[in-house]
Amino acid sequence: MDDGADGGGGRRGGISARLTRYGAFLGTALAIASLLTLAGPAVTAEAASYCSGRVVRTVPFSGGEVVVHKKAGYVCAATVARRSGPRRAMSVGVQARGNREVLDRGRYRSHAGPVVVHAGNRCVRVSGSVGGRSVRSGWIMC
Repeated sequence: MDDGADGGGGRRGGISARLTRYGAFLGTALAIASLLTLAGPAVTAEAASYCSGRVVRTVPFSGGEVVVHKKAGYVCAATVARRSGPRRAMSVGVQARGNREVLDRGRYRSHAGPVVVHAGNRCVRVSGSVGGRSVRSGWIMC
């Protein structure tokens, strides 16, 4: 016969045991959420703060990605490294068809650029590099 000594009305793992398990689960979930918040935004979200307008293309490569934005006929691009760290050679370039390429080249920790050109409705070509890794698109946004 059960005399209710376990506090659960005859079942193992009474209310206090269930609350303890729930508390442990909740604590773990909060810890994971905190770590994700501290980890920071994704690469592309980070690049959004460098250029205004809407993202029209992302050109990925092994060292990072070149994020291309467009607003009112202007094209803006930034190369964002996959991982920020010590200063290293980075570049970003944008060329509107019929014009010269505009470059930002130097030693940066996390990103090169932004570079802005007026393209109107012309095609553009973008390039980017991080360390020894690079990418160059063909004519895009035609």
